[in-house]
Amino acid sequence: MRRFRPARSHPSQQSISSRPARSARPSLSVLRADFTASLVVFLVAVPLCVGVAVASGVPAELGLLTGIVGGLLTGLLPGSSLQVSGPAAGLTVLVYEAVQEYGLGALGALVLIAGLLQLAMGALRLGRWFRAISIAVVQGMLAGIGLVLIAGQLYTLVDAEAPGGGPANLAGLPRLAADTAASQSALTALAIGASTMALLVLWPRWGRAARVLPAPLVAVALATAVVFVWDLPVARVEVQGLLDVVQPPGGADFARLVEAGAVAGALGTVLAFTLIASAESLFSAAAVDRLHDGPRTDYDKELMAQGAGNTVCGLLGALPMTAVIVRSSANVRAGARTKASRVLHGVWLLVFAAAFPAALGAVPIAALAGVLVHAGWKLLPVKEWRPLWREHRGEAVVLAATAVAIVATNMFEGVLLGLLMAIAKSAWETSHVHLEIVGLDEPEGTSASGSRRPVLVRAVGNATFLRLPKLLDQLEALPRDREIELDLSGLRHLDHACAAALGNWEEQRRGPEGTAQHTAPSIAP
Repeated sequence: MRRFRPARSHPSQQSISSRPARSARPSLSVLRADFTASLVVFLVAVPLCVGVAVASGVPAELGLLTGIVGGLLTGLLPGSSLQVSGPAAGLTVLVYEAVQEYGLGALGALVLIAGLLQLAMGALRLGRWFRAISIAVVQGMLAGIGLVLIAGQLYTLVDAEAPGGGPANLAGLPRLAADTAASQSALTALAIGASTMALLVLWPRWGRAARVLPAPLVAVALATAVVFVWDLPVARVEVQGLLDVVQPPGGADFARLVEAGAVAGALGTVLAFTLIASAESLFSAAAVDRLHDGPRTDYDKELMAQGAGNTVCGLLGALPMTAVIVRSSANVRAGARTKASRVLHGVWLLVFAAAFPAALGAVPIAALAGVLVHAGWKLLPVKEWRPLWREHRGEAVVLAATAVAIVATNMFEGVLLGLLMAIAKSAWETSHVHLEIVGLDEPEGTSASGSRRPVLVRAVGNATFLRLPKLLDQLEALPRDREIELDLSGLRHLDHACAAALGNWEEQRRGPEGTAQHTAPSIAP
């Protein structure tokens, strides 16, 4: 079959099929590009893996372990060719709460179950259905995660312990500010964290340098050097060793999840892991596809690849894994051509974790908190909010309600509320119905018998229970002394509630014994 190609178009607007096909055997230039890109992704991944692990309340090596699995296993599997997987800031809050509730050993069991669910959903070809999730709910979910993440990391930024969940952390910020102002060590940690955030913002503006060294690596490396040289009194990452942190879940860990009173919470955590990890990975894949002209993502295979990665992470007792847009975009911009770049990034993570574990012990926690506060801020849809409010106010309300619900309650309940609001909003917007009234103002004596003709009322649209009150108000407002003929043939949908209500209205328009001064409406289905 011949494909249509426009006669004239800008190169960036050409279809994928119009570009030259790549050779099945990678050339030396492709391998060189993948090797370079893998080093860039590795440098981006190290501070993020460590920072996410520390913020999640688990050993730093577990973050690196998740990144290694994301590169060596998920990177080899089919799905999306260029996106990179690892621990993500979006799951930090949920992981922290799970560890506090069930213990570090049970984390592997939760991640393992979530990975098996992802494998099942991929096998059932449910990956593409994640694209049907309202973008407002996803943005609201990320915004809520960002707010909770920022509120919690502000405490870590000054080497303090967060008091609890989202509401407690927000309520404690005034006291945190007062305590920080009175503590020299807290002010020192704040200076380290604030400098890290400033460098994260300013470094990308230096285009040539930013292409060589990623901002997170530069910011954390400089903060580490300053703390080491001046021996500043700030908290640093605790090092245990890669093999020492591997804790496969045992029978006691699974038993802890099914204890009386814990089943519902554990189930909610597993579902939240599954939903968020799957949605974030597949939305990331869609975004990465727009950045390159290579093969498109197979969503079902990508979901199975993520499930396989999370299954292995669960067996190792590591953090849950998602595809991460920060690392994925860095991979594409660095010139990656095949999946070899993300596999090699996993190799470099393994070499670093095995050969240089002591290097982590010099990293100040305040610098990692600065990285995560910056990451949390980027999760907030600051630039998108104003145009969304102007053009799609209902979507903006769903986004804001989802974010607020996550901060006020928890991840699972907040996302569930957002999904319900999105469904209700769609149902309300699609259930438009209006009445076309003909002959209401017709004078007497216009028919052959000298009486007025019946008033024709024609309903058009979708009649659902959401619009029923307004529909009945309009019908009740019709004059009682006129014969009414109701025509429902213009309705595309009539639900049971509306049909029953219109039948009752018809009975009320009849006379006392079914005869009357009014003719029964003719309801045409």
